[in-house]
Amino acid sequence: MTDLAQRVQDELIQAIEKDQLVLPTLPEVALRVREAAEDPDVNIAHLVREISNDAALSARLIKVVNSPLLRTRQEITDLSMAVNRMGITYTANLATGLAMAQMFQATSDVIDRKMREVWGRSTEVAGISHVLCRHYTKLKPDQATLAGLVHQIGVLPILSYAEENDQLLADPASLDLVIERIHPIIGDRILAAWDFPVPLRHVPTQHLDFNRNSPTVDYADIVQVAMLQSLSSEHPLAQMDWNTIPAFAKLGISQDDDGEEEDLSAEMEAAMALLG
Repeated sequence: MTDLAQRVQDELIQAIEKDQLVLPTLPEVALRVREAAEDPDVNIAHLVREISNDAALSARLIKVVNSPLLRTRQEITDLSMAVNRMGITYTANLATGLAMAQMFQATSDVIDRKMREVWGRSTEVAGISHVLCRHYTKLKPDQATLAGLVHQIGVLPILSYAEENDQLLADPASLDLVIERIHPIIGDRILAAWDFPVPLRHVPTQHLDFNRNSPTVDYADIVQVAMLQSLSSEHPLAQMDWNTIPAFAKLGISQDDDGEEEDLSAEMEAAMALLG
């Protein structure tokens, strides 16, 4: 590890331990939607009012509900129909995930490119997670999608730090080292601060533990499998024997299941395109 990367890592870890690291906050519309959805007395009309304050988000949700992933015979033409079709919890999770795209923007070109790259990876993993969840588990696809979208959320504060630090900005190798080492623990902190559902809170750290073997399949398993499936064959992690990774066994997927994977590839690509 370079001296610069070590110093930055030490500074950020110290800031985390002292609760001094500035964590990102969810976009306003996502906060309002989540708050509304958690109200036991909320009705669909109230949730629709909150979402309709953001025209772009409303359009995205209608597009998703009419996609091959969720489409029924009846075309959905307005937000109220879309929320009725998806239900309150599903809508809130999807709206949160889609609104998060606003957070992955920066003022410097280098960091902006990096943020777009991270968001692109996140939407790719989220799309695959959605499809794996539907076909291989009885868990909730909306939660799996959200888990995929936040699995690298810990990168955001590191990139914000780099934006204020010219030395780190000029040394991409050191920046990548810092990201690789500490984004998972920062990610867990962010999801706890955002009061995310407990089953998702440790996805940033747990999806990178390839020996992890929870009693039943969970969202970290789904994201881990999705992340590995999304990698190019040259990536070091892609060289692992998937048949030795407990998450694959829990989903009932082996490295030789090419046929079924190909059947799902169009659905996965459709999911990625919708989220991107």
